[in-house]
Amino acid sequence: MSYNKPIRRIAIVGTGVIGASWAAEYLARGFVVVATDPAPNAEANLRKYVDEAWPDLTSIGLSSAASRDRLSFTTDMKEALSHADLVQENAPERPDFKMKLYAQMDEVTPVDSLLASSSSGITPSVIQSQCKHPERVVIGHPFNPPHIIPLVEVVGGTKTSPEAIQQAMEFYASIGKKPIHLKKELPGHVANRFQAALYREMLYLIQENVLSVEDTDAAVCYGPGLRWGVMGQSLQWHLGGGAGGIKHFMDHLMDPLQGMMKALGTPNITPELKQKVVDGVMREAGDKSVDQLAQDENRVLIGLLKLRGIDKASGETIKSEKPKSP
Repeated sequence: MSYNKPIRRIAIVGTGVIGASWAAEYLARGFVVVATDPAPNAEANLRKYVDEAWPDLTSIGLSSAASRDRLSFTTDMKEALSHADLVQENAPERPDFKMKLYAQMDEVTPVDSLLASSSSGITPSVIQSQCKHPERVVIGHPFNPPHIIPLVEVVGGTKTSPEAIQQAMEFYASIGKKPIHLKKELPGHVANRFQAALYREMLYLIQENVLSVEDTDAAVCYGPGLRWGVMGQSLQWHLGGGAGGIKHFMDHLMDPLQGMMKALGTPNITPELKQKVVDGVMREAGDKSVDQLAQDENRVLIGLLKLRGIDKASGETIKSEKPKSP
């Protein structure tokens, strides 16, 4: 089966925070978006989210065809999916629920249309297991919020066709995302595993009273976190190796780092540790609500993304982040 048809109409299944953010992103890129969700007040909540996200999307850069008027909503999933060129699913993270849902979606979606899941942890082989056309099922897992963060993890299952993976990669790249292809299925994919690995050590240091909750966060965001917003850790070590680059680092600095890796801790996640983290985070947040903190974060992220599109030496754009119109 070929999966190279133009994508113009996108169905959003599940309009919680992730689904609503995807809907806003696709509208900003000029697609026709049909959303479906059985929850009460789902349409009103979705439209409110899109309206609130629009200023940020405008700051990032709208495509010439961008319009909130291209959004429609229905509680009838068949109606939403029957003419979709791509489905972006964002339903609850329960394997049994996903398997049943995908069997239903598979029945009503055109056979040459991709079924992409935003699942953050369930593997595609599980999700596609009850489908008649499992070859077009992929994971297209975004990093939250999808309308701002470029990363999308693309994973195929044991029955997913290479053509479907290729189209997913090309599609996400065409709208300004940074898709990465996972060649193997892993629970949690990869980016969340990176976060889990870091947080494991942070919790260990908190439990051992090495640092307060506030200082563990400060150590990340005012230290390596600043650099991670510019380049990945392996490329960072290339810089850390000086004139000899990554080879010097591997030859002379990797052994001490390996010793440090062996000394990393494993925290015991007790109720007391959980409460200690809660208390520390609430001190950090101060009088700002979750929504206010998210808005502050989005504003800084948008600024960083704009900076990353500029070659500071020449003042020229390195790579256009402006998405193409469909």
